[in-house]
Amino acid sequence: MSSAGVLVAAHLSSLFPSSNASSVVLQSSRQNLQTVSQPDTDVYSEHAISSTIYHTPHTGSILLRVIHGGLIVELISLSTPVPPIRFVFPASVISTPAVCAWGEQELHLLAVTATGSLYRLVLPTTNPSRLWHDEAARNWCREYIIKNVSDLSGSIVHVQGPHSVAIGLGNGSLLRVEVERLGDTISDDLWTETVSQPKSLLGTFTSYIPGFHSSTNAAPELLCVAGLPEPTEFGYIWTLSRDRTLRLWSASRGCVASKPLSFHALSQANVASGNKPVLLNGDAGNLLRVYSLSPNGEKPFAVAFTPTPDEPHCGGYFQIVDWSSDQLHELRTIECSPASANCHLQDFFLDNGVLYTLWERHGTSMVLSIKFGAGSSMVVNDTTWEMSNYGEETDLTPAYLDEVLLAPGSLTEKFMEVILRPGIFSPLTIRTALEQYIDACLSLPGPPPPELTSSYASVAENIAAVVGCTVTLVQDPHTGATQYDRYWSALKRDWEGFIARCREVERSARWPLALNKGQHNDEVIVVERERVGVLAREDLPIAVHRHLSDSLPVESHFSALDIAWTLCCKIGTEVLRNLENSIVDVLHQEIAFSIVDIMIDQVRRSDFRETLDETTQNWVVAKLQEVEDLERSIKIILDLAAGFDLEIKREEDEVELLLPPAQSEWKAAIAAGYISTSLNARYDICLALTILLFFMADDLGEWDPCLLEEVFAVFRGLSMLRYVARQPTVDQSGSTQSASTDDVIARMGSMQVSGNQPNFAPTLSLVHRLISQSSEHIELPSSAHRFLDNTGLLQSTSPAHVTHFEASFCERLRDLGYYQVAREMLAWLPRTPGVTFVTARLFISLGRGDDAAYLMEKVAGSFGPDSGLSFEDAETLSAVLPGKALHQSGFTFYLEASSMFRENGLTQHEAGFLQLALSVAPPATNTPDLWYGLIRGYIDLGFWEEAYSAMIATPFDSVRRECISQLVYRMCEEDAVEGLISLNFSGFSSEVDDALAFKARNTDPRVRPFYSRILYTWYTRRGDHRSAARTMYMRARKLQEISVGPAEISSLMDDQAESYMLAINSLSLLEEKKAWFVVQTLTNNVHELESRKRRKLIQNLPLSGAGGGSEIIDLHALRFDYALLSAKKHLVHRDPMLLAAPEALLSPPLVIQRLGQANQFDFAMTTARALDLDMSELFVMLVVQCMRLSRNPDAIFQEDASDWLLTDNAASWPGSPADRGWRYLKIALERHDGPATDYRYSKATLEAILAHDKSFSPPPWLVHVLEDYHHEYLVRTSLKFDALENALEHTLSLIRQADSKLSRSPAKMPGQTWLPYTLIDQVLVASAAQDDLGARGKALRKELQMELSNRVKKMQKVSLFSR
Repeated sequence: MSSAGVLVAAHLSSLFPSSNASSVVLQSSRQNLQTVSQPDTDVYSEHAISSTIYHTPHTGSILLRVIHGGLIVELISLSTPVPPIRFVFPASVISTPAVCAWGEQELHLLAVTATGSLYRLVLPTTNPSRLWHDEAARNWCREYIIKNVSDLSGSIVHVQGPHSVAIGLGNGSLLRVEVERLGDTISDDLWTETVSQPKSLLGTFTSYIPGFHSSTNAAPELLCVAGLPEPTEFGYIWTLSRDRTLRLWSASRGCVASKPLSFHALSQANVASGNKPVLLNGDAGNLLRVYSLSPNGEKPFAVAFTPTPDEPHCGGYFQIVDWSSDQLHELRTIECSPASANCHLQDFFLDNGVLYTLWERHGTSMVLSIKFGAGSSMVVNDTTWEMSNYGEETDLTPAYLDEVLLAPGSLTEKFMEVILRPGIFSPLTIRTALEQYIDACLSLPGPPPPELTSSYASVAENIAAVVGCTVTLVQDPHTGATQYDRYWSALKRDWEGFIARCREVERSARWPLALNKGQHNDEVIVVERERVGVLAREDLPIAVHRHLSDSLPVESHFSALDIAWTLCCKIGTEVLRNLENSIVDVLHQEIAFSIVDIMIDQVRRSDFRETLDETTQNWVVAKLQEVEDLERSIKIILDLAAGFDLEIKREEDEVELLLPPAQSEWKAAIAAGYISTSLNARYDICLALTILLFFMADDLGEWDPCLLEEVFAVFRGLSMLRYVARQPTVDQSGSTQSASTDDVIARMGSMQVSGNQPNFAPTLSLVHRLISQSSEHIELPSSAHRFLDNTGLLQSTSPAHVTHFEASFCERLRDLGYYQVAREMLAWLPRTPGVTFVTARLFISLGRGDDAAYLMEKVAGSFGPDSGLSFEDAETLSAVLPGKALHQSGFTFYLEASSMFRENGLTQHEAGFLQLALSVAPPATNTPDLWYGLIRGYIDLGFWEEAYSAMIATPFDSVRRECISQLVYRMCEEDAVEGLISLNFSGFSSEVDDALAFKARNTDPRVRPFYSRILYTWYTRRGDHRSAARTMYMRARKLQEISVGPAEISSLMDDQAESYMLAINSLSLLEEKKAWFVVQTLTNNVHELESRKRRKLIQNLPLSGAGGGSEIIDLHALRFDYALLSAKKHLVHRDPMLLAAPEALLSPPLVIQRLGQANQFDFAMTTARALDLDMSELFVMLVVQCMRLSRNPDAIFQEDASDWLLTDNAASWPGSPADRGWRYLKIALERHDGPATDYRYSKATLEAILAHDKSFSPPPWLVHVLEDYHHEYLVRTSLKFDALENALEHTLSLIRQADSKLSRSPAKMPGQTWLPYTLIDQVLVASAAQDDLGARGKALRKELQMELSNRVKKMQKVSLFSR
């Protein structure tokens, strides 16, 4: 039987994943509607139960699928990249819905549900690039509830057009639903219903005529409903019932004609015996089609099919029935092909005089076609049926899997390769089988392996981890030996079980459903449950391969190929695969010997001849001797394997090049599938030819070596192309695209769209990716041949050479990101300079910089006048270079190589090639950029010494100064401060100073790297202590101005104190007169509450550009700041609540006051002395504490006295707490009071005592101190607080002390005899005026008057003697 072509199909889940489809949930106006589904247990939910294709010039090809048991209708655009859309109905849809174009603006989808609802969905098609994803109009979903029938389960629906729907009911009646008024955005459609019975007036009369009556009393159910599509003037409907009765229905008269089909092919025994005829199968719905001989619908005729399942010689027959004068006439019966025996017809159609039929044959599709006559379509010429099948497809049977395991590699790796090979299983099949496998494993007893419950990044990772996870390596219970053989056998069985699940699901996915005419002439589309394919013309390799595989005769000039094919069948699979692997190994090595010697060596190694029996060898030799010109036959076979039929482009193709249509992924997938089929055929042919040459190896010495080399070159090219065709890829572009906000709002507002998330990346073959980049749209097989020819892989004439096509193809794969595939391709090619360059670029892309640099250095020798490149190598190398031209010297190539390394982040090798470029740079070359790139590269790599050496070596000062800051900053960031300090930077240390100073001023001092500390170290190592002190001082000031939370204030103060201490240490290393530095300040600063006024430092400006005044900071200022900060730290540490009132810590007196209030007298006095502040208030507080202890000794336990009375020293003193307190006060006065302070703290102590309680006697030691140095003050203070007795007593003491001095040393100066007589008079007057003066007071007053009188007399005598 001749072949009409080859079937090529593409998986829908690979192109249009369900996760990328938008879903629209439809509502029903019926009350209390319960979802009624018609699940098919043999069909998976994502597999279609019915499907059809619709074409318009505006929208292209649209595929309609009914999935999920009829609950979901999916629309897929096969011509444009528009995402699919799914409509979820409230009840299952009956039969096949239909889509009808309404001009170029709308697309109407009509569907009838089992609950009796007729839906019309009005979808926008204004923009062909978006179609139904545009905003739909209001009232786009219209529902009409059929009134005559409430339950349509088991009915047949035929959508004749947008205005009419015919429904075949289960009782044999016909229900016509026609629209009277089409709805709009406001109103719904207005439908009318007409029910017609199978009995008509004509039928009533003819029932009495013998031969015209029906054999049954009740009208059987209708199986098929068909009619001419609108527009047509004849609204007739044709039906076929289960009893094989063909009826014609009119819209006005009902059933106007009926005719039982003849039993031509049925068993004559049944007819002769009068048995009841065999009824048609209840699920046969595509047995009737209606056509017309004229475009306006005149002269209609029907083509009905009658299956014969019990006949062994054919699957049935077609009957052509004409209608005229209300009579049906059977014109012709066409018996089907013998190939249809035991097959099931799925669909058929008639087009241009050719009847195309789609059959289900062992679960796969088969297309049979036959041509009608050119005159009347009712007459069949003496032509035969032509059969079309899929090309040779890989079936993963256990035998094939054993054959796969013969190749080197791990079991998992090899099985994963065949499972994921494009075209074997769809992503839906793999996902479904994986879910089934996981469910089966989870049902096993015991805890599940963790692999079953883990999540994975891809399906491939999931399969590799899950399959075989329940297989464990065990030990023999008797010997304890590890049972590896059982483990590998169990693992293999587990993989085979998973693959068997995939095969079962895939078998269901490939079940044929519909056969449709394509959009173009002579295009036939085959629709399966999960695939859509086309009937394409066979190219010569596919046709010859089919003849050889089916043991059909071939043409005489292919006789040598027939012998080679038979030879391959005789040697067995294992020997064939071993020879194939040996050929592959040879082509992966450098060709250093002649092809004949290599072949002879391989034959001897493999013992090829010994595997053949003598009879086979003699037969092959005899057959080869019958070939007239064997070398010519080899050339013909070689042309068959590597040749192409490139058709001349049509005018339509030229128009498409100027105005390219929308990219169709489905068409690209079909082309990729065809290419894969053609490559498999060509590879098998070339392999058979190579095996034949191996058989003739001993006789090839006299052959033309160029012919043998060309055979191996073609085999290499076909092997490379076949490997590419078997590689799956994942499209990431689609997954990254997202709809705009307007799109989402429009969809949700108009159509209630809920997009599925996340998007699924389609899985396609690598050939598909490469085809999609081309804008050519040429029919098969021309497009496939043009693609294969453009690759140039079959144009090589010797395996020892590389053409620029091969190198460019590898470079293209690398550029597209298919690194592993490019690496495998490069492994086939000799290491010419062009291949070496592409390999180096591949290593760069993979991040293997060392290997890439090694190869790049080798390629560098191929440039310049002394390169010695051959013409072929020069052409290949120039084709893969970025500039498409050879470099004139190695200098420019080094620059280009360095840029390649830089683009991929390989800085080390970028710097290496820049160094090479500088070493060979011509004298007149401008190289500052090269030096800059080299130094920058070393800096990025952390090669500090190399970067420093390069800066020293560069002759350009501008480059050196520009790179210094980069080196300094990078070393600081990488914590290489020791290395930075160790570098000399002779001649440009000021640049280092400026770089570090800039960072120290303008970065947060708390964030690493600590530039201020680094700069301090830098200055200290170089002996510049003044700059070091200034650096740490500025750091302390910056820390002071940072606002932080309470939790961080303690660490901030510690850092600030450390900075002050380091500044003090650095400045202390200088001479006292040089221990100062200058800082710049702002002049418009607010006044701060400190004894030494401050001005804010300038920030975020270089030091040289700062304006304003200056401030001299010396050691005293630093110690002042450090002491004040220490006091603040101490207070905050004791009472963190002070942070809530920061104004209490601004002024130094307030800080000292806070310390005194906290009884921190030691620390407060030390700090006040360091700050040069008055401590009078501190001593007043101390007096108060001492007097409290005197009255209440237990008060020491009620307050914190740890800083003054509970210290180790104070605790060792004898006496009561009050005694120790007064002693502490005495020691404090001795330490901090004296002539330098004019005893103002003692005075303050006395006044505090008297102010607190004037009846309290001051301590004698305090009185003695004041009597010795400020006796007059004692008298005045006593008068001030009305202590007259004390005043009298202190006055007496004053007079007596003066008399004592006068008696010891006579006065020689007038001032020695002076006494404050005015004050004494005030004491006397005050005491005289005091009425309640006590007896002691009166006695003291008299004594004072007496002492005063004696004093006067004595002074008179002294006065007389002095004269």
